[in-house]
Amino acid sequence: MSRADLLVRGGVLVDGTGAPGRAADVAVTGGRLAVLPPGAAVEATEVLDARGRIVAPGFVDVHTHSDGTALLGEADAGRALVRAAVLQGVTTEICGNCGSGLFPALPARLPAMRADARVTFGGDTGMFRDFAGFAAAHTAAGRANNVASLVGHGTLRSGVLGPVDRPARPEELREMCALLDLALSQGAAGLSTGLIYTPGSYAGTDEVVALAAVAARHGKPYVTHLRDEMSRVEEALEEAVEISVRSGAALHVSHHKTAGRYAWGRTERTLPRISALRAAGMDVTCDVYPYTAASTALSAMLPPWANDGGLAALAARLGDPAQRDRMRRAIAEGVPGWENTVGNGGWDRISVACAPRHPQTEGRTIAELAAAASADPLDTAAGLLVAERGEVTIISHSMVEEDVRRVLAAPYAMIGSDGVPKPGGRPHPRWAGTFPRVLGRYTRELGLLTLEEAVHKMTGMAAARFGLAGRGVVRDGAHADLVVFDAERVADRATFTDPLLPPEGIEAVVVSGAVVVRDGEETGARPGRVLTT
Repeated sequence: MSRADLLVRGGVLVDGTGAPGRAADVAVTGGRLAVLPPGAAVEATEVLDARGRIVAPGFVDVHTHSDGTALLGEADAGRALVRAAVLQGVTTEICGNCGSGLFPALPARLPAMRADARVTFGGDTGMFRDFAGFAAAHTAAGRANNVASLVGHGTLRSGVLGPVDRPARPEELREMCALLDLALSQGAAGLSTGLIYTPGSYAGTDEVVALAAVAARHGKPYVTHLRDEMSRVEEALEEAVEISVRSGAALHVSHHKTAGRYAWGRTERTLPRISALRAAGMDVTCDVYPYTAASTALSAMLPPWANDGGLAALAARLGDPAQRDRMRRAIAEGVPGWENTVGNGGWDRISVACAPRHPQTEGRTIAELAAAASADPLDTAAGLLVAERGEVTIISHSMVEEDVRRVLAAPYAMIGSDGVPKPGGRPHPRWAGTFPRVLGRYTRELGLLTLEEAVHKMTGMAAARFGLAGRGVVRDGAHADLVVFDAERVADRATFTDPLLPPEGIEAVVVSGAVVVRDGEETGARPGRVLTT
């Protein structure tokens, strides 16, 4: 009789490849998997009874902003925030998205960037010269699940130029390419951009092409939050395609959406365009979260020039009535090349998610706050930003369900939460609910996906896109990351009012062969590691 460290017995295996589920036992020995016939003669140190349950690879969240959550620790971030991902079955998070991360930077820029990171990530997470430093910090902090990271273009740009609105000089671009090359050599998973966010929005297409070419040399993808996901979404998609073609890098479109009233329904054009590119041989994929609301920083609602020079310069402009009038006109009239979320939707669709010094504003829209104070919405937003020193997160109700469903159903779309897990306030419920929501609402209830398709999007497809070798599938020799769930009961419970409620039906989670969730509760094990690609 063979022996194993852990045996998951009696379940239906949905292995992450998209193949039909089948009865099988799964054994773990030395952190690696073996797939066995049902009832195989195995003695194990620990047994998980999976009868009537689905056994799947651990979920890969391809789009998070959790770069600093584990570095803050439970005392600062809060236990519910830290544990939210693993309780919904996520065994690997990919951070560094939308051009924002905690590395790399030239040494002289580190102090200022560390201060700015407090606003972005909700505390003193640190800022690191390279991926190796970032990885060492996460290893020292300890994790329940794994993390991989992209290199954020906005962070990279700020780490060389500072937060300034101008083209990179040739020597600065060479320095950026060198820092990117080092981070990718150390194991970072690719290059990301957030071309609606400053300072990434200050870069032209040629700059991004030069950097994406570095990623291409490493065989790693170019991952982009498009320059516009609203009225100019098709034009922005074509820019991303141009960057991919000219650089040679594979293209991955982050949280693909067509948001704002002028773009609703345009997935009927963007998705066929992506399908045609794939049919012609282009390597292009996307991810999506299963909600009609987005979340970002309140400062991103302002025109790009308002953020030129960083937080101190923004605060000075917000305190100047003439500059606020200029911002008001920019929102009303638009600015060439700017997404203009408020102009495409309105302040009544922008609610405060987190304002640490003004919790009474959380859950209320900017329009509501302005009306209560008999004030203009732009002035209300400006006053809140100044009082909070820039640290305001918002939720934007900007999408329609039909577009979300179209992207979810696309065969090349994988699942990412786009979770923004900052301490305090009312974060978007996607950080705690994305994966069970896809499995429950969109798979079991609506039948938009088969169970095998949904699991594949969450596992094998994601791992293959981001070079996570030996993960995302249950097969002999694969890394022992698993989730056991009840397909008839799995559901998200997180809401905009109570956004960190854990899901139902996620019963056990295994990371590197160790049980980190048992009977829906954390065990306290911290086997997670920083993954390199």
